[in-house]
Amino acid sequence: MKLEKATQPTMYFIGVTTGASSIMKVFPEWAQALGLNDTVMKGIDIAIHEKPEVYREVVSFIKNDPLSMGALVTTHKIDIYNAAKDLFEYLDPYALQFEELSSISKQDGKLCGHAKDPITCGMAMEEFVPDNYWKEHPEAGVLIIGAGGSAISMCSYYMRNAGRGNDPAKIVISNRSKPRLDSIQEICSQMNPAGIPTEFYLSPETTDNDAVLAKMGRGSLIINATGLGKDRPGSPLSDAAVFPQDALVWEINYRGDLLFQHQAEAQAKNRNLNVNDGWMYFIYGWTQVIAEVFHQEILGEKLKKMDQIAAKFNNRG
Repeated sequence: MKLEKATQPTMYFIGVTTGASSIMKVFPEWAQALGLNDTVMKGIDIAIHEKPEVYREVVSFIKNDPLSMGALVTTHKIDIYNAAKDLFEYLDPYALQFEELSSISKQDGKLCGHAKDPITCGMAMEEFVPDNYWKEHPEAGVLIIGAGGSAISMCSYYMRNAGRGNDPAKIVISNRSKPRLDSIQEICSQMNPAGIPTEFYLSPETTDNDAVLAKMGRGSLIINATGLGKDRPGSPLSDAAVFPQDALVWEINYRGDLLFQHQAEAQAKNRNLNVNDGWMYFIYGWTQVIAEVFHQEILGEKLKKMDQIAAKFNNRG
């Protein structure tokens, strides 16, 4: 990791394999369309669960470098919060509640941290989960495999909208490590006033996730919220896993080997699965952080334009 003083307005992408992301090709055209002249994007690759001092070094650099405008954070959302939260003059309510950061920006001389995922994951899910879906599918629950920042945001989306007669039958979280599972269980206990039933499973092996999957009802939403299939190869499920009949399946990644998505696609016809990738999550996630960093709204027609530009670089145009 080499941090060099910016010589022009620069936004950073803090991740694991940032060079492989479509954003590196997309951002120059987005910047032009948004009037962000002479603005560039640079990646900062950090190993998963790095030492706290590494995260502090990155945040301090962005804070103190005048032309470093801000950053989007993936993978390291919880770790960067825990290591560097004291370096921020402002943290939004979601960042404080969920103890994660996906957006770093500056305003009026203050370093600001936001957790955008609770908003953007909902935007992405609403692209493929029909209105009143849960009311019309009373057996269907939500299985989230993974307990990181994205998983917390998904729980938040359902729990803060709960009690209106359109709730999943249950929310199930499965994770391979106990500390993260304990953490998300504690967070959920504090934000579930409507009482959506929740279940938590420690699942260190793919076969453990297979067993949890087998308990999900017809029409359930099954989500891969792990880094497997993107930053690391593989899937949280084994090839023997069987998806529920009529399930919605969401692979929140859009690049990598996407093994989880391919496992679902192999069963799509026989099990009547609706399989979705993470493309719109990518679009919403990036545009809303860019909007925060550069202090402009990116919704409606402007958002459609961003999607059209990005699609050219992902064989979608």
